[in-house]
Amino acid sequence: MPAACLAITPRTRWALVVVAALLAPSASTAAPAASPGEPVRVVLQSPRPGEAVENRVHVAPVQGSAVSSGERPSRFDVMIVVDVSASTRCASGIDVNRDGQLGLNPQLELLPPGTYPEDSCNTDPGDSVLAAEVAGARRLLETLDAGRVRVGLITFSGDVDRETGKRLDPGQADAWLQVPLTEDYAQVSRALDDVLVRGPHGATNFSAGLRLAISELAGMSAARSVPRKDAKRIVLFLTDGTPTFPIGLAENSDPGDVEAAIQAALLAHQAGITVNTYAVGPDALTNPVAATEMARVTLGTFTPVKNAGDIVAVLQGVSFANIEDVVVTNLTTGDFSTDVRLEPDGSFSGFVPVREGRNRVRVTALATDGQRGSVEVDLDFKMAGLSDRELVRELERIRERNKQLELLVERKRIEEFRAREKQRKELQIE
Repeated sequence: MPAACLAITPRTRWALVVVAALLAPSASTAAPAASPGEPVRVVLQSPRPGEAVENRVHVAPVQGSAVSSGERPSRFDVMIVVDVSASTRCASGIDVNRDGQLGLNPQLELLPPGTYPEDSCNTDPGDSVLAAEVAGARRLLETLDAGRVRVGLITFSGDVDRETGKRLDPGQADAWLQVPLTEDYAQVSRALDDVLVRGPHGATNFSAGLRLAISELAGMSAARSVPRKDAKRIVLFLTDGTPTFPIGLAENSDPGDVEAAIQAALLAHQAGITVNTYAVGPDALTNPVAATEMARVTLGTFTPVKNAGDIVAVLQGVSFANIEDVVVTNLTTGDFSTDVRLEPDGSFSGFVPVREGRNRVRVTALATDGQRGSVEVDLDFKMAGLSDRELVRELERIRERNKQLELLVERKRIEEFRAREKQRKELQIE
């Protein structure tokens, strides 16, 4: 299991896929989908074999879906589980509310004493970690197809007794269902607004959040969600810290807190639920045992997001279908395109350079485990006086999204380089 979903650059992945696509033998006839035995199955919705395509510029739109071996369901039930504990009030590092004022942690800035309260960790509440989590969830909704993906929303924290520092009530609920699984994304968006209004509070109970998600996804007796037998069940678990409840003091992460989270993950695995965890903030790698184990035992992925604001872009790149990348190659001209928008459910849309007349196009998908699958199709292209306004807009959206993902990788590489140089200097001093 990868430690992070951004281990190599998208450009490197594209190069590998393109080379494989160009070297692979060309099929003698067009096929609408890869054979069932292939490790990655690619299905094209358009163009259809032999379809005539007209456009004002020499590019043809391509749409379809890809799914890796063992991930045959084309429908998904996804529960977004969001940490709303008190620590999520701290600065995320980006201007989430776009008011032109970047929220900062005054404890890390050179400010006159008394400028902000001693316990303050954010100069702009609208730029908090919680605000970034909500913005990321909202951006994710924009990429999903309600016809294939149902989404639910859960929040978790844990009320604290101010005198004892322990749970306010041993029987309290530390997780809350905001929205059961639904195709109505507007309802989820409104619930996210309500989460921001209520704001951060309490401690952090991983176990409670995950167990409630299991109940909803598995359709247990008290659940308000109705599961679908043919849907893959996913939890996207967002947190900025480590579990501090249900055991002991709210300010400490006890072994029992971690064990409770792992036991909940084992239940999720038994129920056929995959848990993808996202550790958000500067402490993402400080003590991520619970988050990494929750992902590992459910065959999910753990993604550390040290700059909390990056969670917005990271969630755009999440994959439910275990598909890492898609490249479209024109075997007739030798041109290839990475102008492909890949959605979390494995669906994709993009454009491939073409020439007038018959073109043979290959679509190649790369799975997260390195396996790939392809499909080829013939299309007939001719120039026409069609408006390219929407084409230009879509190309810009795709390129901007890919640019954001590449920037994340570049930042990660720089941080790793600086850490190595610092370590080398320390060794020289010793």
